This record gives sequence, C-alpha cells and structure tokens, in this order.
Amino acid sequence: MTTKAPLFSVQRASERYCADHGWLKTCHSFSFADYFDPNNLNWGALRVLNDDRVAPAQGFPPHPHRDMEIITYVLSGELEHKDSIGNHGVVGPGGVQYMSAGTGVRHSEYNHSSTSELHFIQMWVLPSALGLEPRYGQKDFSKDESRNRWLLIASGRMAHDSVPISLRQDAAFSVTRLEGFTLNYTFDPDRFGFLFVAEGGVVANGTHLRTGDAVRLASMLEVAVEGTGELLLWDVPPIDDSA
Repeated sequence: MTTKAPLFSVQRASERYCADHGWLKTCHSFSFADYFDPNNLNWGALRVLNDDRVAPAQGFPPHPHRDMEIITYVLSGELEHKDSIGNHGVVGPGGVQYMSAGTGVRHSEYNHSSTSELHFIQMWVLPSALGLEPRYGQKDFSKDESRNRWLLIASGRMAHDSVPISLRQDAAFSVTRLEGFTLNYTFDPDRFGFLFVAEGGVVANGTHLRTGDAVRLASMLEVAVEGTGELLLWDVPPIDDSA
C-alpha cells in the first residue's frame, strides 16, 4: 500500500520542477516527462498535477495516452481539444475537460486564442481497471458556482451518483473560489487528500499558502482566506505499489 507522508506535508511552489519551453511554461507537482523523483511519483491514485501556461495559438500536437483518467481545469483562456475518437471541443475559464484514455487515444491540446495566454491545470488519476473503452467529456462551470463552497466536479465514488463527470476510480475532484470565507473538508479514514492553490493566498490548517503551493494531507482540512483564493482538492484512495 502507498505509504502516507506526514498528515500535513507542504510542497511550496518553488519546490516544484518548472521548465520554460518558450511556447510552454510548466510546473510539475509530481514526476513527469524529464523530471523524475522516485520519492515523488504519486499521492495515492493521483499521479500528475501540471500547472501549464501556453502561448497564443500554440499547444501540444497529437500524442497518445492510455489507461489514465485525465482531468484538465481551465483557469484562464480557452483550451481546444481534438482526439482520435472523433471529439472536438473548446473549454473556457472554470470549465473542465475529461478524457478516460482506456485502451488508447491520440489527442491534441491547443490554445484556441491567437492573442491571449492559456492557463490550465492538468491532473492524471490512475484508473481502477485497465483496458477500458476510451471516452471523453467536457463541462462548463461559472466561477460563481464554486464561490465559498466545494463544487464537486468529478467523482467515481459510490456516494456520488449524479456528478457532472464520472471517473473510473474511487476518487473525487472539487474546486472552490473563496472570498473572505472559511471552508472545511473531512476525509474518510485511509483516504489521501491533495490541496492545490491555483490562485491567491489562504491559510490551511493554520499554515499560510500562496499560489502554486500544495499540501498532501489526510483527516481534516480547514481553509480560510481574507481576500480571494481559488483552490483545487482531490480526495483519492491509496494504491497498491506491488501490483
């Protein structure tokens, strides 16, 4: 079983691996691509969290994925997606794109705008089963919908049977935009929590966090903000490293 770190372990924005490719500025919270750290491969079933900024009219050309649950949350700009199973869509701020890669998909991701930067967070979750049929979905949310509450966006947990996006894993993804508010979240026993500060400054369990900071945690979470802050939260199961 994956071993838990301390119940509240902070990763500062400056501690992430970051690279500037000209058209792409990216920071990785976990091992990804050219960045490898055997002690930072995942947190439970959460495998990837990349903070990406893409220049106007630039993007990722067609590339393959398989056996991964991929959620992309757009912070600003417009993300355009095309894939090998016939899907094509554009997602704006507050919107989410979902791809269950299953047996294999090729897709491209581009900045839909020729004038404005695209900023998004892409997250990968290990699926509960391999070799499933690929599928795709997207959903627009206004940022007002997540004001001062946890807005559940994607879940594969049995307790949530009417979420906008259904994951193929016992995991849940929520967002909130806090405005001078305090919000709590309680994790069930043996669950893993991952909090990412997408924007602003907050106090989480008494610790000050800024944009790009993240926390691996369990048990109870309390976040407060005097100004505004946009937060992403994963509730995921452990995984069996020996499988």
